[in-house]
Amino acid sequence: MAPYEAFDEDVEVHGRTILAVVDDALSRFSESYRKTAYDALAANGIDDPSADEWYPQQAWLNTFEVIAAELEPHILDRLGEQIPDVAEWPTGLSSVESGLRSIDEAYQRNHRGGDIGAYRFEAVGDRTGEVTAETPYPCAFDRGLIRAVARRYAPVESFVFVEERGDRCRRDGDDACVYTVSW
Repeated sequence: MAPYEAFDEDVEVHGRTILAVVDDALSRFSESYRKTAYDALAANGIDDPSADEWYPQQAWLNTFEVIAAELEPHILDRLGEQIPDVAEWPTGLSSVESGLRSIDEAYQRNHRGGDIGAYRFEAVGDRTGEVTAETPYPCAFDRGLIRAVARRYAPVESFVFVEERGDRCRRDGDDACVYTVSW
């Protein structure tokens, strides 16, 4: 599958997630970015999103595609970096490993219905791990998200590095991408 294509037509995204991304994360960059997102949502049948409702993931992914096409090329990476600050996130975490595992928990809380995908973390060395992102979200968004979570829980002196590696990639039609994270 390619990015921006839901794994299952029944998957929904919680409205609080949409509002957090559009109102809180995108507005950090520019009011015009926020307007672009709301226009794209409306074009996909989401005219006035409510924090208490659920919406088709495909409409949300179509909005991501518009954001990527119409705004600055790096915006999805930067948007992914904002997610841990604006989304409802698990608490009580104290390490990079637990933080990277929490990405899936946060994802599961905010998506429902059918095959929503998953994020999996595996430690592969001292201060190194791999995150497999098996979701329909674009690679750049996931890279920013993973980097932000690792930075949040890394020791102050650490330099966090995230690199897309592996033989699989959504850009090439696969369902997953693998990211190596070092801190």
